[in-house]
Amino acid sequence: MFKKILIANRGEIACRIIKTCKRLGIQTVAVYSAADADALHVRQADEAVAIGPAAAAESYLVMDKIIAAAKETGAEAVHPGFGFLSENAAFVEALEAAGLIFIGPPVKAIGAMGDKITSKKLAAAAKVSTVPGHPDAIEDEEEAVKVAGEIGYPVMIKASAGGGGKGMRVAASEAEVREGLRSARNEARSSFGDERVFIEKFIEQPRHIEIQVLADAHGNTLHLGERECSIQRRHQKVVEEAPSPFLDPKTRAAMGAEAVALAAAVDYRSAGTVEFIVDNKKNFYFLEMNTRIQVEHPVTELITGLDLVEWMIRVAAGEPLAFAQEDVQLNGWAVETRVYAEDPLRDFMPSIGRLVRYREPVQPEEGGITVRIDSGVEEGSEISMFYDPMIAKLVTHGPDRAAAINAMQAALDAYCVRGINHNIAFLTAVMTNPRFRAGDISTNFIAEEFPDGFQGAVAAPETLEAMIGIAAILQHRRAGQEAAISGQMDGVPDFDPAKPGDWVVMLGQDQHPRRVTPVEGAYRVTHGEAALLIEVEGRLGDLVTACFIDGRPVTVQVERRGPALRLSHAGIVVEALVLAPRAAALAALMPVKEPPDLSRFLLSPMPGLLMSLAVEEGQAVKAGEELAVVEAMKMENILRAARDGRVAKVHAGPGESLAVDQAILEFD
Repeated sequence: MFKKILIANRGEIACRIIKTCKRLGIQTVAVYSAADADALHVRQADEAVAIGPAAAAESYLVMDKIIAAAKETGAEAVHPGFGFLSENAAFVEALEAAGLIFIGPPVKAIGAMGDKITSKKLAAAAKVSTVPGHPDAIEDEEEAVKVAGEIGYPVMIKASAGGGGKGMRVAASEAEVREGLRSARNEARSSFGDERVFIEKFIEQPRHIEIQVLADAHGNTLHLGERECSIQRRHQKVVEEAPSPFLDPKTRAAMGAEAVALAAAVDYRSAGTVEFIVDNKKNFYFLEMNTRIQVEHPVTELITGLDLVEWMIRVAAGEPLAFAQEDVQLNGWAVETRVYAEDPLRDFMPSIGRLVRYREPVQPEEGGITVRIDSGVEEGSEISMFYDPMIAKLVTHGPDRAAAINAMQAALDAYCVRGINHNIAFLTAVMTNPRFRAGDISTNFIAEEFPDGFQGAVAAPETLEAMIGIAAILQHRRAGQEAAISGQMDGVPDFDPAKPGDWVVMLGQDQHPRRVTPVEGAYRVTHGEAALLIEVEGRLGDLVTACFIDGRPVTVQVERRGPALRLSHAGIVVEALVLAPRAAALAALMPVKEPPDLSRFLLSPMPGLLMSLAVEEGQAVKAGEELAVVEAMKMENILRAARDGRVAKVHAGPGESLAVDQAILEFD
């Protein structure tokens, strides 16, 4: 076994690898860029080496710096994690030349499977089902249009060296093929240094189901079941689960057999994933093979009880697998959600900044539920524009799918992130979606269930009533605290917290009068004949508040914003101003301030880099015409004119770093 391993990665996967190494008694070396000098993985490792500026191209992607760090610290092997150099055959060759061991598959497998064009040809030769398409790289727009027409629309344009949803576009017309080819190439060049793309048939209403494989250097290759990864946005996985609610044992066995056959065909060793597209009749087609650990590997670990990182290390050290295919058992159900720094209300644009408050959900004490958080951040960590916007992976495991989903919903309610925008409310909306809970999903799920984007979850009447009641109770408790300090609550003379109190909960201009009556450690909140008995645990000011509403446990996050309260639960966010009746009556008379008119401006929807500007001052533009391209976290976003007009002024130029809502153009 190795004594010291260098981890050529950052963030949550670096912390994840360090955790296994510590359990195995292996020392770890972290590498870090200037942006990650204070990162969690740097502090968790036994040693850390600086490798360059913030840009990945000058640090995490520079092979010589990684190898020099390994040699300098005496590391024997390198674990690449995922992304960066994890599927770079040249990196493996360079490590071997330097006398270092790569914790992953051999060069042959990476080269064969890392290139989507080559891998499709090999899969077909190994009698693995493949998607109809053009097997070679597309040369130009004219060839792309010709090939797409021959295959039949819609088609998928994909980067040959791609992954993680980058360099992928769906096209349903000649115009979309031309634009998609350009964008896919740009993203592929930026993300992978390889602009080659190919075209294949786009399978409509597909499921994305992948098979985890594991192989050693002694001729043993097996699979660990499947993961359902169909909940995707922009081809990026958002929710994963294992097993799949769609597969039956016969289909699982058939997919597993083909995945094992493909791995054996390239003499694979280590952990890897064979991804399939599955149609509604359970026909499955090879998509690609990822020759690395996957982001979603925790769900497989939770249902099999195996540590995939450990087995990657053991295989790289020459050990044989200690179990056979028949020993692999799938127990219970696991669900993973990816918590991202992004704003779902603004088309999921990335968000950067500091985590000024960060509280992870805790492990339940009973109920057979496991809550696991793989993160590389802590309170005070910085989410920068240089890397992936993932904050953490939240994973739950239960005896069945319903239990795992319920546990995930409860964990999301308790996950507190402040200082940046995040997608927790959106993830909760997915967990509570009836179609998701029924397992009726495809890769089109998000587009179909949220056709106009995510506008925020709509509160059921009972949920809204509970949040109104909690807001009234919190104000009642605060009034009691102030009365104890100053002798009276401002505007409520002679306030006694032990007696009933009348409050008006204002949600915007809507007033909801409630009476709060203390009752043996709880509160009865009444409105007319309706009543709720609510227990509120913890102290005023707690970010996460545990409650019991008529005996039912509920977790609510509370943030005070000036005189108002911001409460969130089950994906619902409520801004509540709780006032005494007289103050509420006066507040109703206050004029409402109208928001400024920003329709004349093209605003940056996210923080990022202005890559190009397609117009100039005085130029007339038509609705739908491209105006600018903004890139953030390696994703290219094309901004278009909302209507016909003329450019009056240019406020930003190519190469400029933009803040969210910064003006790029102004129209007449």
